[in-house]
Amino acid sequence: MVNTVIFDMDGVIVDTEPVHYYSYHKHFKELGIEVTDEMYGTFTGFSTKNTYQAIVKEFNLSHEVDLLIASKREIFNNAFDEKADLELLPGVRNLIVNLYENGLQLVLASSASHVTIQRIFNRFKLHEYFTHIVSGEEFPQSKPHPAIFLRAAELSGSPVNECIVIEDSTNGIKAAKAAGIFCVGYKSENSVLQEISIADMTINHFNELNADIVRGLI
Repeated sequence: MVNTVIFDMDGVIVDTEPVHYYSYHKHFKELGIEVTDEMYGTFTGFSTKNTYQAIVKEFNLSHEVDLLIASKREIFNNAFDEKADLELLPGVRNLIVNLYENGLQLVLASSASHVTIQRIFNRFKLHEYFTHIVSGEEFPQSKPHPAIFLRAAELSGSPVNECIVIEDSTNGIKAAKAAGIFCVGYKSENSVLQEISIADMTINHFNELNADIVRGLI
């Protein structure tokens, strides 16, 4: 029986991808490099650090990765604060509340930085529902490496066969499966380039899940 639900954040709880896309591409332009949408799509699920490590290698840049990260985050933070219409994805708050009120443990495992996670959690008042938050910046390798989900399961105190992951990216789903955790793939309009079908189960809307359904998934 499932005791713990591990949520990804970007593309699952809130859609910050347009803000990230704007921030990255503004920064790429400043750097004088052209990153195609196809290449950009391969970074989905990566931490900012791993993204810039790949960029530095691909374009043979001499810049320090930490400085690139800081520049991009400044652009992102300014854009985030200006985006008044940023909302949680449809139905996800109802699902979070339903799972929480029915005794399931919720853990966040996101490739986003701690700073970005805190901005989202503060803005939407999500802290009370989650027992633990795990950021991808804590690990040397990003999804599809399973470390972030193994750590989330460890913090929860539940064995992996009593956890599920909710993800919206190919790399995230691969990471969950590599960790031996049942994965629900959330198929949204923003995940059309992602291989959601490789998940153990797919949904198109969060109203397809509730505590009773989740408990019976395994």
